[in-house]
Amino acid sequence: MGKFLPLVVFIILAWFLYDGLGRDTKKLPSPLIGKSFPNLEVEDFATTEKYTTQSVLKGQITLVNVWASWCVTCRAEHQMLMKIAKTNSIQMLGINYKDTRKKGQVFLNRLGNPYDKIIFDQAGKLGLELGVYATPETFIVDSQGIIQFKRIGQLTSEIWKTQILPLIQQLKLLEKTKP
Repeated sequence: MGKFLPLVVFIILAWFLYDGLGRDTKKLPSPLIGKSFPNLEVEDFATTEKYTTQSVLKGQITLVNVWASWCVTCRAEHQMLMKIAKTNSIQMLGINYKDTRKKGQVFLNRLGNPYDKIIFDQAGKLGLELGVYATPETFIVDSQGIIQFKRIGQLTSEIWKTQILPLIQQLKLLEKTKP
């Protein structure tokens, strides 16, 4: 039996490695799906006014996008966010994550501002509550403030059309049927 132990250990390790290689890290399940968006007091990017996250989210479906000026992928995704903003199909909330206001403003001045409101999260406190570990990250939050979707990485036209837009349409339909 002792002769076969290294072989058994090797087979088990090989299986875990093989299984892990086939997983898409962009589709990691989030423990936040179905839970309330963290209700923290936050600071507005433009005005420095304080408010709670739920006060912005309640009452309408919201796309929440975590971004930073230093994030190369955020720069690549920004054109898609601008296209979404032009449709006026959803409220857009940005979270400027672990950045400076000055650099964030330069980023928006160059590329445009797709957001209806931006939270300034310089210390990363809200990002920590959301489990952010890479920017960009995108969430869809329903009108009750419940997280319905999370995407790690760049938001593309394909993801918008096949995953997010159908979800938004489904959420809007559910809202219409509520008593």
